[in-house]
Amino acid sequence: MSFRDYLHEKAEESRHNETVAYLMFLAGAMFLIGGILETLSLTQDPGWLLIIPYSMQPSAGGILGLALMISGFSLIVFGIGAGVHYSHDRGWYMKELQKANSVEDAMIHHESGKNAKTKKKTTT
Repeated sequence: MSFRDYLHEKAEESRHNETVAYLMFLAGAMFLIGGILETLSLTQDPGWLLIIPYSMQPSAGGILGLALMISGFSLIVFGIGAGVHYSHDRGWYMKELQKANSVEDAMIHHESGKNAKTKKKTTT
């Protein structure tokens, strides 16, 4: 496997991982919204921490809502972080792939220039 093929494969892998990270972000948003709706539907007057409602009465629904909110917020944060990381990696791989292609193109251009000179010498 050449270095150019390796860079191409790694860029494709980073693109896939970036897509998975953004899907993780979307799943986190759904969990967060589900947890907020669960807490709001079970209690008439929940306590509020900034924009997150919480219930002071111990119940199974309150624990489920809290678990959904915590896991949703975690997935959102990690999804954004992983997406930015893989996007940065893909950019680096693409930049290196462009360098590898420019070196290969220069070598091909140099070879074709040599072949053209030798053909002119043999025809004259």
